[in-house]
Amino acid sequence: MRTITIEEHFLSPAFLAGPGKEMREQAKKSPENPLSRAFEQATDLGDQRIAAMDKAGIDVQVLSLTSPGVEQLEGPEAIAVARETNDFLFEAVKNHPDRFAGFATLPTSAPDKAADELERTIRHYGFKGANINGHIRGRYLDDAFFWPILERAEALNVPIYIHPAKPPQPVIDASYTGFSPEVSNIFAGSGWGWHIETAVHIIRIILGGAFDRYPKLQILIGHLGEVLPFMFQRFDRSLSIAKTKLERPVSAYLQENIHYSFSGFNFMPVFLNLLLQVGVNRIMFSADHPYGSMEEARGFLELLPVSDADRERIAHGNAERLLNL
Repeated sequence: MRTITIEEHFLSPAFLAGPGKEMREQAKKSPENPLSRAFEQATDLGDQRIAAMDKAGIDVQVLSLTSPGVEQLEGPEAIAVARETNDFLFEAVKNHPDRFAGFATLPTSAPDKAADELERTIRHYGFKGANINGHIRGRYLDDAFFWPILERAEALNVPIYIHPAKPPQPVIDASYTGFSPEVSNIFAGSGWGWHIETAVHIIRIILGGAFDRYPKLQILIGHLGEVLPFMFQRFDRSLSIAKTKLERPVSAYLQENIHYSFSGFNFMPVFLNLLLQVGVNRIMFSADHPYGSMEEARGFLELLPVSDADRERIAHGNAERLLNL
C-alpha cells in the first residue's frame, strides 16, 4: 500500500539564521533534549530521512517549513526568508522527486508578494500548495487584507495547510500563565493552545465569508481536526445562517472546504468522530515528522476499522487527488 504523509517538517538555512535562531541555540544548549534530536532530523532532507521513511513504510513526504515559519516577520524579511526557503526545498525535491513534495512558505505579511510567491513555486517548482503557520502577528486569514493569497490559491487550484502556532501573547498572558514555566509553555502550545488557536482561525475564515468569496478554496488542518469535529452540530445551532448571513451552515464549510490529517493524533476515538462527521474522502495520512513517530503513525493506519479501499484513500488516494500527486 502506497503511503503519503502531508504534515512533515524541515528547517532551512534561511529560517535558522532568522526566526529559527532561538530554536538553533536551544538545540545546541541541550543536545540530550528530545527536541534537539527533532531539530537534527528536521535539518536532514537526504539519505537519513529517506532511510527513516523506508523503515517506517512511508513512500512520500510533503514537506513544509516548521513553526513558527515566517508569519511573525515583517514584510521584507519575510519575503527574503520565504524565497530562500522555497529555493532550498526545491533542491531537495529535485534530488528526490519520488520521495519528496513541497508546500510553499509564503511571506504572509505582504499578501500580494505572497500570492506571487505561491504562483512561482507552483508553476516553476511543482509545489503542491502552501503552509501557513497560524496567525500573522495577531491577524487571521478572515481579514480581507490577506485575501490575495486565498484568491491566488483558488485560481491555482491548490490547498493551504494551516499549521498551529502559539496564540498571540495577550491571549497567552490571559489564559495560559500561572503554572510552572514548563507547564504554561506546553499548555499554550502542543497541550492545548495550538489546537484551539487553529480551530479559532478556521472558524474566523468561515465567519468572515472567505469561502463564500472563494468557494473552491480548500484548506488542510492537522491533528484530526483540531477539536472542530466535536462542534459541528453546536456551530449550526448557535451560529445559524440567520445570524451569520453566510450562504451555508458552518458545518457545511467544515465538510466541503476543509481536509483533515493525522499529524501525530493516533487516537482511535478521535479518528472515529472525524470519520462520522466528514467521511473518509477528507481524511489524510500524516506523521508530523520529526515531532511525531512515522512508525507509530504507520501502525495506526493499519489498525483503522475501515475497508481496504478506504484505507487506501486515507493512505494515499485523497492526497493524490487533492495535491495532484
